[in-house]
Amino acid sequence: MMIETRHLFPILHSKLIELLRSLSDEDWQKPTIAGKWTVKDIAAHLLDVNYRTIAFRRNYSVKPDRPINSYHDLVDYLNHLNAEWVAAMKRVDPQTLTGLIEDTGKQHSDYMASLDPDLEAPFSVAWAGEERSAMWFHVAREYTEKWHHQQQIRDAVGKQGIMDRELFYPCVDTFMCGLPHTYRNTTAPAGTIIKVTITTQTGGDWFLISNGKGWQLDKEGSVTPSATVTLDPDTAWKLFTKGLNQLEAAKRVQLDGETQLAGVVLTMVSVMA
Repeated sequence: MMIETRHLFPILHSKLIELLRSLSDEDWQKPTIAGKWTVKDIAAHLLDVNYRTIAFRRNYSVKPDRPINSYHDLVDYLNHLNAEWVAAMKRVDPQTLTGLIEDTGKQHSDYMASLDPDLEAPFSVAWAGEERSAMWFHVAREYTEKWHHQQQIRDAVGKQGIMDRELFYPCVDTFMCGLPHTYRNTTAPAGTIIKVTITTQTGGDWFLISNGKGWQLDKEGSVTPSATVTLDPDTAWKLFTKGLNQLEAAKRVQLDGETQLAGVVLTMVSVMA
């Protein structure tokens, strides 16, 4: 079930530059749902994503300064790198930052377009529980990173523009690949189906099907689901990127059927966090 996103990076990049150029001085300092990060901090992080990718393409990397023995070790290390970079970039003015993002973003997009989706990725998609991943999944994960951080900026300054079918659906479709891993400790009889629906024309339906030992994700369900989860697009992207906690999400999500089974969806995090 390959999700093709390579062609979307230039579109998303163009919209980001247009957005950043439209921001006022006040907008750059506005808080966002990304913890303590401001709009400018998120933009700085997006530049870091570009630079890391360019460096990797040139076979340059820096070894971690600590042991990485678990998922939590990896998350802690990445959080350290992110915080370090964002702190340093506070010295850089928004105009210079935008120029750097514009230049490196094109290089990032070109590199994504050059990758063979059928090869093995250099990094697995850890939030989906994978130790080895296909290249298309790695690229799609990179797309979700670009999409959700841009959307965090748009959410903070009240400017929409990427919540359409073309750009949103591939992002949330990739997020949903984390469902089987989210349910790894949840058992149910073989044939049990959980249906997840994201409303409006930008969303869709996903079916999580139990084989008695684990879960498989599909786009079609042949029988009536045992549990259903219905949420709107805004709730979905915020919930799956930790921009909305479970308590807040529960007020905005409709659970039907076996609600305890359905409610596990609220614990899914499709980012490294």
